[in-house]
Amino acid sequence: MPAVQREMKRWEGAALAALSGKLREQALSSLKNKRFHAQGGSVYMLLAPGFAPQLVKLIVALQTISDYLDNLCDRMGRQEERGLWLLHQAMLDACSPGSVYRDYYAEYPCRGDFGYLRGLVAECQEQVSLLPGYGAAEAEVLALVSLYCHLQTYKHLDVNCRTQRLQDWIKPHLGRFPHLFWWEFAAACGSTLGVFALFQRASCRGMTLAGARQMVEAYFPWICGLHILLDYLIDQGEDEEEGDLNFVSFYPDREECQRRLALFTKEALARADTLPDPFFHRAVVRGLLALYLSDPKVKSLGLEELAGELVETAGGLTGSYLGICRFLRRLRVV
Repeated sequence: MPAVQREMKRWEGAALAALSGKLREQALSSLKNKRFHAQGGSVYMLLAPGFAPQLVKLIVALQTISDYLDNLCDRMGRQEERGLWLLHQAMLDACSPGSVYRDYYAEYPCRGDFGYLRGLVAECQEQVSLLPGYGAAEAEVLALVSLYCHLQTYKHLDVNCRTQRLQDWIKPHLGRFPHLFWWEFAAACGSTLGVFALFQRASCRGMTLAGARQMVEAYFPWICGLHILLDYLIDQGEDEEEGDLNFVSFYPDREECQRRLALFTKEALARADTLPDPFFHRAVVRGLLALYLSDPKVKSLGLEELAGELVETAGGLTGSYLGICRFLRRLRVV
């Protein structure tokens, strides 16, 4: 966590130096209010101690792009599809060493970025190029990032068309995932954890195309889906107030929501068992539950019973992780 904090302070300084107006405001807000995303994602450095500095820089930079762009899409008013898609090309370029930077704000209503977003993209490109197995992982990374960019583009469209646009995009994909509701597939697309797991595996010289595929099949859709469904679960109040799309709201009732989240928990743990270092990946799944269910919003939304059921479903050290996260929240570390 200190390593993550140092990186985030560095990007805070870059934002203050390079941004102005509303862009600066949203960048600083994302760094302050969404820091736990980078803190959680950087846990993958623990599996690759020889590449820990590179992984922390890479994960923090890519997650900072994600959170910054999410703020730009959420809080800057109605925008057109082309402009949203162009903004998110920064995510794809960040994971493509040697790709040429573009004007990501060309169709965005605000200006005033003198190198912040390009600096984040350049940091990611530099760090992924240092990972010895990235050549074997790159195609799978870009496939996951592309799903993420499409999701972010469509979900931030005008309220009158965004749901239909998402469903039209997702429908062809559900042939491969007939066990999912469309909003569950969408939620899985919104997680960066599969990408971070691939970064960690790419730090190994023995990384193969088959190893990258194995990682994706374990993380997508179950681990990634659990991640974002938990995020939406605790954000229901805020999203309703702001008029933001919330995928958990599509469940017909709380009982169905609880049943599906329990299914995602069981499947995520089962998929974690198929990977090298299964204990670590089970810890990631249980850590997700602990991180989100320790949030005070669980109590304010009356979700204590649901949370207790999910902790019991996950078993193992989930209860201990929950206590640790509650302690860290009291210290205002997360």
